Amino acid sequence: MNDLKDSIDIIKTKIRDASIRSGRTEDDVLLIGVTKNVDLERIRQAYNYGIRDFGENYVQEARKKIEAFTEGATWHMIGHIQTNKIKYISRLFQWVHSVDRLEVLEILNRYGREMKVLFELNISGEQSKHGASQDDVKRILEKVRTFEFIEPLGLMTMAPYVENPEDVRWIFRRMREMLTELNKEFGLNMKELSMGMSSDFEVAIEEGSTMVRIGTAIFGERH
Repeated sequence: MNDLKDSIDIIKTKIRDASIRSGRTEDDVLLIGVTKNVDLERIRQAYNYGIRDFGENYVQEARKKIEAFTEGATWHMIGHIQTNKIKYISRLFQWVHSVDRLEVLEILNRYGREMKVLFELNISGEQSKHGASQDDVKRILEKVRTFEFIEPLGLMTMAPYVENPEDVRWIFRRMREMLTELNKEFGLNMKELSMGMSSDFEVAIEEGSTMVRIGTAIFGERH
């Protein structure tokens, strides 16, 4: 019995079933394996079992792994961004999910490498969560077309942890509505919604998530 392969298979089945409930297919939802505090060997095993996208929270930890990882994975920066680490983000990652202020885009753009970006929103208003307000995101989107190397593709959020995922369904629904509203207001065609983690990804998919960030449900509890 291979626990890691079994965990990945279970997650993929749940993604497929939730996608069907939302009128889509499993190909419409990208599974991102969150590898914070996961060693390189386990990441390589997950890659061999079909995970092609990985998310990291901290640049310093990610840098060692990504530079040593020779397989053709796609890396997503999903953690809070410190401006002094952006030079590494530009070199290491293909996606940045956690843009929450204009300064981040300004610095990313200076490095002259095309970057796919999502804008992180704090829908719940929890002070412990990072993310911009709706008004803040609008101020960013007013300027986004001025950045030659930035490709705005969607929104990201992290819902509060709750025992019953139904309690945070409204957050995912509101995110979907906001994506539509922002596209209309700014003449954009953003399609990605990065929302849903190990405890709530099925509800997130039902409400329109296109990217789920799964760590614990794949790799187990980490410290």
